[in-house]
Amino acid sequence: MKYYSTNRQSPVVSFKEAALRGQAPDKGLYFPERIPVINQQWLNNIRSIPKIELAYQIMQPYVGGDISAEQLYQIVTETIDFDFPLTQLEEDIYVLELFHGPTLAFKDVGARFMSRCLGYFSHDKTTKTTVLVATSGDTGGAVANGFLNVEGVEVIILYPAGKVSRVQELQLTTCGNNITAVRINGTFDDCQQIVKEAFMDQQLAERLQLTSANSINIARWLPQQLYYFLAMQQWPASQTAPVMAVPSGNLGNIAAGLLAKRSGLGMGNFIAACNINDSITDFLETGIHTSKQAVMTYSNAMDVGNPSNLIRILEMYQHNLSFIKSQVSSSTQTDEATIYAIQSVYENNKYILDPHAAVGYSALKQVLRKGGKGVLLATAHPVKFPEIVEKVIGTSIPIPESIKPLYTLSQQMIDMEASYECFKEWIWYRSGL
Repeated sequence: MKYYSTNRQSPVVSFKEAALRGQAPDKGLYFPERIPVINQQWLNNIRSIPKIELAYQIMQPYVGGDISAEQLYQIVTETIDFDFPLTQLEEDIYVLELFHGPTLAFKDVGARFMSRCLGYFSHDKTTKTTVLVATSGDTGGAVANGFLNVEGVEVIILYPAGKVSRVQELQLTTCGNNITAVRINGTFDDCQQIVKEAFMDQQLAERLQLTSANSINIARWLPQQLYYFLAMQQWPASQTAPVMAVPSGNLGNIAAGLLAKRSGLGMGNFIAACNINDSITDFLETGIHTSKQAVMTYSNAMDVGNPSNLIRILEMYQHNLSFIKSQVSSSTQTDEATIYAIQSVYENNKYILDPHAAVGYSALKQVLRKGGKGVLLATAHPVKFPEIVEKVIGTSIPIPESIKPLYTLSQQMIDMEASYECFKEWIWYRSGL
């Protein structure tokens, strides 16, 4: 498989080159030259295929010969080495729980796959790869955990001060070793802008092997389609194809789901469930994408004003707005609607939604008024947002054993203003340049 830049001003590259670069030199995002079409007979037997074999078969065409079959099988084994249960919540709503990984967030899958790919590619390199990533919440912890102690890779994580939850901050600031957390006095969009400017800086490019661990990186984005195959593997065979409600911020997750559907996986339409940072809603209404200043909400990981993966959705549908709208709708939910969803689901079902899943639930309920059934992607464990959730449900959330040690560790972070000049001066000095 080869990958081209969405800006079409850079050379076509291999999976390895795309993963190591992160973003194309012309500042576009890498996209596969073709979307593999999955054998329909194989898909018809999806419920009997072991999940490791399923993941291997899906990822193999994208990786091609850049990773040996044996090594790729090991990578996908480690990538999805936890549960992805599909739980029936209501008569017409199922929940795909994507928070059973090591950092209790859906981004564990992409971070683990990418970290192992980069570790593999770094074996024959004499210089270290520096992973530079901005996070609005869960990406940072997943990347920190996935890359911790990976030989030949250094990780720098930028996150907005005061705009991530306590557990999220602990997950990305307590690792140490090859993980450095930088707390930016600004928004997620400020963090993302610094990362983008770093990749555009020729001085840095000539001296550091930089790559990104955000979903702009093909190795972070592509494995997210596995969620949808794992969901349909568990979907009752007697039911019609479900609507997929995806809590949406940077649009990487929903873009991956749409990729799975274009490959042949039988699903209904998609809902991009947004908080008030809803530039995708405006785009679907007008056909014009306008970035917005991100506004802080209860569903902080979705506080994105300029979603970078919109371009991949456009590529997937040949920039045809009517085609996109036939597959994707968008719904904007307020913090008040988020709170109501958490409260009502707990009272009626004794099930605890995190704020992001609550946004998805509200959006899905609106769509299902017309009939049908749907799958809600629950992207994070509610324990990551106790200040909000516990106040609403009136009781404490049991702390999973996997994160209890976090509360005993000391935090390490660099505080910095939202300025690329400040960041460049710091990384220049840090790297001995």
